[in-house]
Amino acid sequence: MNIGIIGLGLMGGSLGLALKKFPKKYTIIGYDHNKKHQEDALKLELIDKLAQSFDEIKSCDVIILTIPVDAIIKTAQTLTDVKESCTIIDFGSSKGKIDAAIPPIIRQNFVTAHPMTGTEKFGPTAAIEELYTDKTMVLCNQEKSGELQKKVALELFEDIKAKVVFMGAEEHDKHAAFISHMPHAVSYAIANSVMKQEDPESIIALAGGGFRSMSRIAKSSPNMWEDIFRQNKENLLTSMKAFNEEMQLCQDMIEHEEWGNLHKWMTEANKLHDIL
Repeated sequence: MNIGIIGLGLMGGSLGLALKKFPKKYTIIGYDHNKKHQEDALKLELIDKLAQSFDEIKSCDVIILTIPVDAIIKTAQTLTDVKESCTIIDFGSSKGKIDAAIPPIIRQNFVTAHPMTGTEKFGPTAAIEELYTDKTMVLCNQEKSGELQKKVALELFEDIKAKVVFMGAEEHDKHAAFISHMPHAVSYAIANSVMKQEDPESIIALAGGGFRSMSRIAKSSPNMWEDIFRQNKENLLTSMKAFNEEMQLCQDMIEHEEWGNLHKWMTEANKLHDIL
């Protein structure tokens, strides 16, 4: 089975590594507009070969889009002439607008997915063979996908040892705003709040595990996350409002020295880890 991966960064490169453990089952063909990414993907053996043209990718049995959301939407418009048996899987971080933008003629070819994994690093050199192992893979609006395409996608996800859950696209986008998109905004805010102080280097010299953990994802690609924030704007704003209300509540309790209430507030937050 020929697997065409469009986008050879962290997600695409890691997928290539994971699938290369099945050399008799999959041939991994890579495609990326970035020449350096192409060179690195070959050198690091993330793929078996580079596509010589986009038509070579379109002729693959499976096409996987591990590129930003806007690029997924744009690329989907160019895939209307793939073969009927082709399976197209997108790894976009917001699903509603992708789902709505897929040309109807190839909607059954599409499996819209979101792997709930990643790191703050990007590019082929960031690829990790076990990136998807035991991580949640959300599949959205599966009733719109063809039976063959669902079977192919589920088998592939089983091979990379991902844990599949099913969800509607709108539900996914609401949940992802709280669990992924808003935390990235918070991390960027934490980083900027320090960098705008008079002597940020002295502040950072005191940084321990807590600060490093909370600010780590602020190293994520601004290009990718601007795209995600734009695509999931309304849900992100809702989650940010909820977060800001909790921050204001915390600030008010500290200002008014309501230490007992603050303690209860923190205790309530502890309960999150009972369900994680």
